[in-house]
Amino acid sequence: MKLINKFPNGILINLRDITKTYQTDAGPFHALKGVNLEVPAGEFVAIVGKSGSGKTTLINMITGLDRPSRGKINVGGVSIQELGENQLAEWRGHTIGVVFQFFQLLPTLTAVENVMLPMDFCATPSFGERRARALELLSLMEIDQHTNKLPSKLSGGQQQRVAIARALATDPPILAADEPTGNLDSKTAAAVFALFERLTRLGKTILMVTHDPELAGRAGRQLHIADGEIIHDDSGNHKTNRGGR
Repeated sequence: MKLINKFPNGILINLRDITKTYQTDAGPFHALKGVNLEVPAGEFVAIVGKSGSGKTTLINMITGLDRPSRGKINVGGVSIQELGENQLAEWRGHTIGVVFQFFQLLPTLTAVENVMLPMDFCATPSFGERRARALELLSLMEIDQHTNKLPSKLSGGQQQRVAIARALATDPPILAADEPTGNLDSKTAAAVFALFERLTRLGKTILMVTHDPELAGRAGRQLHIADGEIIHDDSGNHKTNRGGR
């Protein structure tokens, strides 16, 4: 199977002056503070930082799961902060596959049925091709021998492989993973990371939040976040003032 980079030219993800403020009982909490970020197509980016640093909030901005308080987000040529909820859901279904720490597989569906779900939602590929594509993706994830098993019959690593296959169901150019190895043992985590490396070689753009410095060090680029700001990336671009400007 050939995975095609749908945005081969220039910057795929572009964030400008992204601020996210939550109102709490203790007052406003600034989760992101004027973040600027460019990610070229085909890059593998590890996002690292302490709990509460803003890593998950940043991923949620890029995936459209949350909206910024201020700033502009352009992904694949689309200004996503301008989309309505229905438009955003449709855009996400074709543009970004999301992998969660806790797998989020539907317990009453088999592995292959879980992978087919996004295809049904996005009506792509055609109905007659969906099962074949799901099987192809499960084979790519090296778990095709478990296609008809329910999640409860799979190990944590096997469930995460199914979840990655599901995230790839509509052939999105971007894969966003929030602590995808957090519930896995070190050997299984390394195997899942190797799958991400393989997907990058096949043309996918990957954003991965992780607490694991060893895994992060293997990514093509590392973004270090502290107190809602990108303070360093692996290109040596240090941010020395507020908002990264």
